Amino acid sequence: MKQINWASGDVSSVPYRVYTDPELFQLEQERIFRGPVWIYAGLECELPNPGDYITTYIGTVPVIVSRNEQGAVTALVNRCAHRGAIVRRERRGNANSHACIYHQWTYDLDGKLTGVPYRRGIDGAGGYPPDFDPACHGLPALRVAVFSRVIFVSFSDAVPPIEDYLGEELCSRLKRTFSRKVYLLGYQRQRIRGNWKLIVENVKDAYHGALLHAFNSRFGNFRSTQRGRTTLGGGGLHSLLTTFGMEGEADTARALAQVQTFKPGINLEDKTSLRYIDEFKDGIVTSIMSIFPNMLSIQGRNRPTIRQVRPKSHNEFELVWTYFGYDGDTEDMRLLRVKQANFLGPGGYVSVEDSEAIELVQKAIEAQAGDGSGVIALGGRTVEDQEHLVTEVAIRGFWQGYRKLMAI
Repeated sequence: MKQINWASGDVSSVPYRVYTDPELFQLEQERIFRGPVWIYAGLECELPNPGDYITTYIGTVPVIVSRNEQGAVTALVNRCAHRGAIVRRERRGNANSHACIYHQWTYDLDGKLTGVPYRRGIDGAGGYPPDFDPACHGLPALRVAVFSRVIFVSFSDAVPPIEDYLGEELCSRLKRTFSRKVYLLGYQRQRIRGNWKLIVENVKDAYHGALLHAFNSRFGNFRSTQRGRTTLGGGGLHSLLTTFGMEGEADTARALAQVQTFKPGINLEDKTSLRYIDEFKDGIVTSIMSIFPNMLSIQGRNRPTIRQVRPKSHNEFELVWTYFGYDGDTEDMRLLRVKQANFLGPGGYVSVEDSEAIELVQKAIEAQAGDGSGVIALGGRTVEDQEHLVTEVAIRGFWQGYRKLMAI
């Protein structure tokens, strides 16, 4: 890996090479995605019954997450112990075992190898040696932690307890988000030609929502002038961006006059999606939670959503959007959540510009082989909670934690 020129302790700038170096990407798979980290893998509501499973990726490693016959959640590397083929190709389903299509090696829901064709040969010919032990050839199991209806997994035995990993602020916000049993509304997926860390930075970037997204500034979904707070966790790796509505908002007209994307003429033929029902009664209007490395949770208006980041290479990642509601929703509320799902997703009113912005960054920095660096000094150069949103402190916190974990 080519040397990354990064001054010791400096998190107010970031070398562009961290987005373009293929060798660094491989090191991230080892030190982050297979390191002492809890990684988001799904929601319990995706596995309501024994035998239910979903397939996902932890970094670049394919994984099966399922509920076994005893009701416990398990996570297995989705790679056959025989010749290394992906075992489960479906995105989700229900089964009492997992069988590889290549040579039909079969595993139970805990990963134990239970079936091997021709193990003793045919009519005395062929077969495996007498010392072949199926117990030595199961699917590797990952550690699993279920916290507040959210499933986290880890490859590492050195990972701290999930509560310690998240920290008090993130635990509290997760409990708020999943204070009631949830049901699945659906998914969307997209491929973005950029480094995975760019989308993590994007969610930690509080003020771009008012500058880049015309829908936000026009309809007041998320504006820098709103009363807000930026909170860090996990040594800076995690973050919370919170807005508290319009009360006490700064001079919006004066602020928006400087925003090129603010277009007062933008309107909606059907404004029913803008309706807001106060579900939590705590004054929070928007909650944007980033849990390192791959969980991005957004709860604005009545549209709770999770984005899962799946790195594919140093310059491409997949983003999986999971939409959900709460048990007890009326039909009116369910319909409102479906309508508001149009705000987000690959073509969402609010989020459609994010992928374009990320690809613009990736193209430009790769054109110069990753030379140069970006500036992240808005709100100062420190890494500490701030009582406003006009700051890049959450991005600085991310890089502080990243550098420590990656030892660079």
